[in-house]
Amino acid sequence: MSAGDGGNPVRLRGTKVDLRPLRLDDEDAVLAVIGDDRVTVWLSHERRDRDQVRAMLAGAAERARLVPRTEYYLAVVVAGADELVGFVRIGLAGVRAGKLGYAIGAEHWGQGYATDAVATMISFGFTDLDLHRLSVAIGPDNAASIAVASKLGFQYEGRLRDHVHTNGAWRDSLLYSLLAPEWDGNRDEHGLRPA
Repeated sequence: MSAGDGGNPVRLRGTKVDLRPLRLDDEDAVLAVIGDDRVTVWLSHERRDRDQVRAMLAGAAERARLVPRTEYYLAVVVAGADELVGFVRIGLAGVRAGKLGYAIGAEHWGQGYATDAVATMISFGFTDLDLHRLSVAIGPDNAASIAVASKLGFQYEGRLRDHVHTNGAWRDSLLYSLLAPEWDGNRDEHGLRPA
């Protein structure tokens, strides 16, 4: 599948989670994720209300139909079920480059869902989309997300000062990147580097 796939639905299988297109009927589950201050404290935006979630889902559906596509915004669901526990996104930017973002509901933290979702999306980005570079910007205090990025081989590039304005204040972000040649080889079946 190429980046200009004309909105064909992307479905990806991880080990613990599956990734599928976001749907309008995901509203309650998405609201449980980004309507929760425990989650949004780590994101680049504040808590969302029901109307904002509806707009987000409608926008994601609209952008999924663009040719060429500018993003892949997918629901993270428990493998073998359709329980939405979060979402993951690659926004296409630059020449064969993508910006990665993800969020998992607080009730589902610590179960490996973020690591599996991100590893699955990285593999999709480098193999199916033929990207050369993926980057992720993480809040400096978000130790769990920094651990996910490090575990998956992302390299620290630097600090983006006053990168986002959220929850009433400016916040720095730490920029991490991963290149396709760094992802190839020396990975286990989950996309992780051997310990």
